[in-house]
Amino acid sequence: MINTRARHALGASTLIVALASLLLSCSGSPSTTSNNGESPVRDVRKAASAPTTGEPSAPSTAEPAPRVEKVRDVFAGLQATYNDGCTTPGNCEYFLGRVFDELGSLDEAMKADLQGPEHFKDPLAWIAKLRVELGDDSSFENLKKHQDLLTGTRDKINTWMQGHPEDYR
Repeated sequence: MINTRARHALGASTLIVALASLLLSCSGSPSTTSNNGESPVRDVRKAASAPTTGEPSAPSTAEPAPRVEKVRDVFAGLQATYNDGCTTPGNCEYFLGRVFDELGSLDEAMKADLQGPEHFKDPLAWIAKLRVELGDDSSFENLKKHQDLLTGTRDKINTWMQGHPEDYR
């Protein structure tokens, strides 16, 4: 169970990330880069997925297991990308990066699910194919180049999941 202080810290960090995203999308300068040459939108995506820091919780005698989100929770995030797209000026980089990140999280969740990766054989194969096509390049330019494959993979997984409601309800 999350204690109240941790819940408030998590809520505050989510709010900060949301506000930063809004500021970046409203800046009118989507091509602005940070000192290291990467897009500030990418920095916001990294910050959103970074663990929150705060006061440590009570010490535990056992080493905590790495936390992987449930398939249904990650799938909900992937479905939320249907309300977004590259139609809004300056939003395309965020949108494609988000779809890419959500597919990566879904890949992890499906592999860690109690049903085992064999249950998610098709979606995992589609994500693997996407990764082969993208290579190690998750830059906006490469994601934009592979936009149809990226959104097509999302769409195929959505269709597959609709046929497996026990995995997302």
